Amino acid sequence: MKIETKRLILRPPRISDWQDIVEGVSDIEVSGMLAVVPHPYGKKDAIWWINEVLKKWKKKNKDDYTFFIELKSEGKVIGATGIHNINTFNSVCTTGSWINKKYWKNGYILEAKIPILDFIFNKLNLRKIETEAYVENKASQKMSKKLGFKLEGKKRRHIKCKATGKIHSEYIFGLFKKEWEKVRPELIRELEKKLK
Repeated sequence: MKIETKRLILRPPRISDWQDIVEGVSDIEVSGMLAVVPHPYGKKDAIWWINEVLKKWKKKNKDDYTFFIELKSEGKVIGATGIHNINTFNSVCTTGSWINKKYWKNGYILEAKIPILDFIFNKLNLRKIETEAYVENKASQKMSKKLGFKLEGKKRRHIKCKATGKIHSEYIFGLFKKEWEKVRPELIRELEKKLK
């Protein structure tokens, strides 16, 4: 399965992606905002993670989709975006993303998230998406709000970052389909302007 946008291909991983993953995640500014990523991060870590993601892609009843974000112009993986903890009984899931620091501030997360949120609401038919961000992660919070997510609460000193060993408080954001449908047209217009 793959999803194509103007500049990106969102797809399952390949073992050969390991170098791109190491390049992107070994930067502490990236791994320091992710809960379970070690630092330093090397080939063994990347191959282990790719294999874990591939196992989830092979499951018949999927509760997780991790898409690698490939930049078409470079044929290179520049990040990942995922749909996790799919609970069909409650009709909810969580989502998260990261981008290689070299590719920050180019609209790639927005371009990747629009089809992912569409997929969650229209293909998986879930009713709510949650995402979390460290209190310090202003960029992630800004993107969540832009996508229509509403702040629902704060987990105080809740999670330990594997890369830094620091304990972080996290904000919790939630998004319903109606909220997504309300902001989506404006985001499409913004993205189209960026891609001209």
